[in-house]
Amino acid sequence: MELITIKDIAKALNLSTSTVSRALRGSYEINPDTKKLVIEYAEKYNYRPNPIALSLKENKSRSIGVIVPEIDNPFFSQVINGIEAISYNRGYHVVIFQSHESFERESINLKHIASRRVDGLLISLAGETNDVSQLKELHEKGMPIVLFDRVSDEINTHKVISDNFEGAFTATEHLIREGRRRIAHITASPYLSITKERVKGYIAALNKYEIPVDETMIKYSNYSSENMELIIDELLSETQPPDGILTVSDRLALGCLATLKAKKITIPEQISIVGFTNLKAASMLEPALTTVVQPSLQMGQRSAELLLDLIERKSSSIPPTYQTFKLYTELIIRESSVVG
Repeated sequence: MELITIKDIAKALNLSTSTVSRALRGSYEINPDTKKLVIEYAEKYNYRPNPIALSLKENKSRSIGVIVPEIDNPFFSQVINGIEAISYNRGYHVVIFQSHESFERESINLKHIASRRVDGLLISLAGETNDVSQLKELHEKGMPIVLFDRVSDEINTHKVISDNFEGAFTATEHLIREGRRRIAHITASPYLSITKERVKGYIAALNKYEIPVDETMIKYSNYSSENMELIIDELLSETQPPDGILTVSDRLALGCLATLKAKKITIPEQISIVGFTNLKAASMLEPALTTVVQPSLQMGQRSAELLLDLIERKSSSIPPTYQTFKLYTELIIRESSVVG
């Protein structure tokens, strides 16, 4: 199929080329109905922008930087898919970096991004990050930045997150309604926003049902099998071991399942398990994993849209109004948590 141009779209819709160009960039100056008309026509006839031509015309790199903790984490892979889909359709390249949960690696990535002349940055903070001064300085110097999933209140910009509190609350409440009273929470780095929000949701559910909060039942973990084995050993050695476990992510739930099975603990008869993310593998496990849906693809798409809007209105004299966008969560109940 022959690719169409902006001139072709303008002629077909009886619009000026400048109107079509701004509509395709998502400009806030264009009427939403006109923007919708242009975008639908462009998608129908396979319009694809030329990033090289655009960068020369606008003196921009037409590229954005993305920093994630790990690309091989299925959650972040899906987020990247969402980011790339939106960026490609709007004529931007995506340059991806990994922090590997390291504050030092994240800092190096930020320096590299600042020197590469990218037009903006999307970032989900590393597990070790408790100092965002470098990121804050980059933002204050004019770099458009959007934070997603793991965010910081110290930076005044757009943020896209899941409803972590509600997700953890609902998951914990489900375990309680299944008759569990000794519920552990295996979570991630204490520095992370997702950790803090999910711990709060877990505690709120215990409080609602007047179940005492036992700090020994809250464990902070990395993703190594050795660490998971240590945590499970600690929990099982308690005078009253857990009869339910909520993990901060499905990745931790996988490690938890494997470790408990190796110790001949039956699931869910002895211990019920709930994860958080809803990875594709969750429904294929034995037993299938109850988990909280975290909409990763939508998170990537929304984050990219917000960043590109910031980039393309950068020259506007009207300062942006920053918001935190909270995406839905939903509990998918499967065999790992249902007793009897």
